Amino acid sequence: MTLPRSAAALLVVVAVTSGGHTVVAQATASTYKARLSSVPVQASTAASLTGSGSATGTLRGTTLTVTGTFEGLQTPATTARVHVAPKGIRGPGVLDLVVTQATKGSVSGELALTPAQVDDLRRGRLYVQIQSEKAPGGNLWGWLLP
Repeated sequence: MTLPRSAAALLVVVAVTSGGHTVVAQATASTYKARLSSVPVQASTAASLTGSGSATGTLRGTTLTVTGTFEGLQTPATTARVHVAPKGIRGPGVLDLVVTQATKGSVSGELALTPAQVDDLRRGRLYVQIQSEKAPGGNLWGWLLP
């Protein structure tokens, strides 16, 4: 016996809500914060590294959404990336972000993380880095921490 489509849909709803219980799928989000600041690697670059900002990373499942703002750069921002490394150590860029190409603006992106990158985030090993014209090696940095 074949049921009409509306009857089949009703059976699915009844099955999900039977016994007085309704199942609602809900993704739990984890939030990570970063303070973006200049970190001169050499004394000769200290004068060209200015500015500050903040960023927030929200992890839902394996999707990381990054939003933030910055200001006070001496020259316009050029690129922004999420890098991976232990706190305080430079590491490779792994994910691109969108950044306002100005001395003040915003940074954002939605990124699909691998299981290893999710683990790195939870262990405080992911950081946001904004590059500028005068500081192509990194003007502002900030580790995403719970």
